[in-house]
Amino acid sequence: MTVAVKIPTVLRPFAGGAECVRLDLDGDATVGAVFAQLEQDHPALRRRLTDDQGELRRHVNVFLAGDNIRDLKGLHTPLPDGAELLILPSVAGG
Repeated sequence: MTVAVKIPTVLRPFAGGAECVRLDLDGDATVGAVFAQLEQDHPALRRRLTDDQGELRRHVNVFLAGDNIRDLKGLHTPLPDGAELLILPSVAGG
């Protein structure tokens, strides 16, 4: 199964400059499985998405079909073939 992950500009240097990363997953197709694959392919990117316990960082939002995965099943959210995830880090400042 193939999943696309759209990478925001601020995180692209940690994904080899890619705007979109396409992953082929075997078996368990969840957001957590996508992040595990990202860790293998782009280790520096994963550290910016999850904390030391493997949980999604507070300032990172991930959307599947317009829904924040926090409102679904978090990292356990199942993904259909061809799913597209959008990563949006929160921006603070003033």
